[in-house]
Parts: sequence; structure tokens; C-alpha cells
Amino acid sequence: MIVCVCKSVSDRKIRASIAEGIDSFDELQFELGVASCCGKCEESVRDVMAQSGVCASRCAVEHHAQPVPLMFYERKAA
Repeated sequence: MIVCVCKSVSDRKIRASIAEGIDSFDELQFELGVASCCGKCEESVRDVMAQSGVCASRCAVEHHAQPVPLMFYERKAA
């Protein structure tokens, strides 16, 4: 399954990187580029890490009872 659409990174690629020794979100972000564009995949990446036994503390992800509202802005031509 693709976790990071911006960088086309799958859960398998994340798990493979973890198996190769990456053990922090920052390292994963540096190596694969996840959550470095729009950032929408950060929680999913951290979920995959937690499922793989890395970051048992969930890497400081806060789960909200209600969805966090997203705001989109329209770009206007100059």
C-alpha cells in the first residue's frame, strides 16, 4: 500500500528500511522523503513504524478524537 503519495513510498519500503536499521522517524524522513512535502502521511508512516516495533511510544503522534480540519487555499495567478 502506498503510504506517501508525494514520494511514492509504500509500507513495504518503510518496513524494508526499518529492517536495514533505520530506527527513527527523522532517519526515515531523510532517507525516503516521507512527510516532507504535504505532511499528510506522517501519522500513517508512524503507524507502520509502530507496527514494525519501532517507536513503541508512537513517536509522539497525537491522536485526536475528532478529525483535524484541513484548510486548502486557492492559488491565484500573478
